[in-house]
Amino acid sequence: MSTQPQQPEPPEGAVAEPGQEQDLPAPGTAEARGAGPEGPGPDAAGGPAGPGEKAEHAAALAELEDRWRRALADLENLRKRHARELERERAAERARTAAALLPVIDNLELALSHAGADPGSIVAGVRAVRDQAVDTLARLGYARQDETGVPFDPARHEVVGVVEDPDVAPGTVVQVLRPGYGETGNQLRPVAVAVAKRE
Repeated sequence: MSTQPQQPEPPEGAVAEPGQEQDLPAPGTAEARGAGPEGPGPDAAGGPAGPGEKAEHAAALAELEDRWRRALADLENLRKRHARELERERAAERARTAAALLPVIDNLELALSHAGADPGSIVAGVRAVRDQAVDTLARLGYARQDETGVPFDPARHEVVGVVEDPDVAPGTVVQVLRPGYGETGNQLRPVAVAVAKRE
């Protein structure tokens, strides 16, 4: 009975000769994808995060949350500080305006105190106080406006009457019924006027 001679096993690390069969892993198996029989190695992409990596993510998230809370607190403090400063500015402006009117009140009281001794002097006193009040408003940025003979300007004038005047062009201010104070864009009130019209 004849027997086939057995091929000797190649030494470790030797390259198989062409035609020699090798045990290759089947396509699609873990061995074919580069993983050993025990599963993917520790460096395989997409593997579950280790405890150290999870701790780093948690620390980064906590730091971002802390920064976010600090930013919100800073914004709220800025809003409150701005509101306090705005209220202080408003109070200071009211005080400046009131202080500017105090001399007017003082002079009115002075004129009234002399009215009994010399009734005729009260007219001159009231006129002087009026002039002082007008000057105070001008220094506050609201100059008196009472011009006549100028074209009607809807930004400055308020028409309260119309008159026929053949000597002036239509739409001309011929009478001021109530003076205004302030310039265009910064008015306390417009000038109440009567304007000319065509016959």
